[in-house]
Amino acid sequence: MPRVRLKTKIGADDDNWLAGVSTDFSDAGFKILASTPTDDGVLEIVEVTTPDRDTIVRRFDDAPEVHSYEVLHSDEEMVLIQLVFPMPSSYEARRATGNLPQFPLIIRDGWLSSELIGSQEQLSEFTTELAAADIPYEIMSFTQSYEASGLLTERQREFITEAVERGYYDSPRDCTLIELAETFGVNQSAASGILHRGEGRIIKKFIS
Repeated sequence: MPRVRLKTKIGADDDNWLAGVSTDFSDAGFKILASTPTDDGVLEIVEVTTPDRDTIVRRFDDAPEVHSYEVLHSDEEMVLIQLVFPMPSSYEARRATGNLPQFPLIIRDGWLSSELIGSQEQLSEFTTELAAADIPYEIMSFTQSYEASGLLTERQREFITEAVERGYYDSPRDCTLIELAETFGVNQSAASGILHRGEGRIIKKFIS
């Protein structure tokens, strides 16, 4: 399953006031712990790491975009706030394409960093939606995970797992092909064939 880390310029369309707050307080860390749509927009629980918590809270008081908010916790270094405000375009794009983010989401200086997990088609649709809404974004990393089941036979999986654990693929090797073959009670030629076929499947899947 593809996994993408990306940054989205959430203040680009001026519909997310929290982006402006993060820009004004560029030294503060804004972490969205939970988010859910409501009749009035979106409800979020936001953790703000800052020594200037009173000024941050006053900013919530003065924001006409905030329908309601509640301070859940406050100490010398952090304030935890629950708030409701209009739904941002980037949130709409995620909902429309089924790309729900993995929490927490990090906001710093007008950019939202998030990790998305979905099909390649879903992720492509999401970036298309962002482009259509003129929302700048940067892809920070893209990784692809594979399920061993269905890719390798049980015998291949056992051999390759044992080979990895015993250092067969290390340089220099901590385990020889003969030692692997003896572990499974087969000759060296049979062990080589099992490993070669399994390695071939992994490499072909990775390249594709």
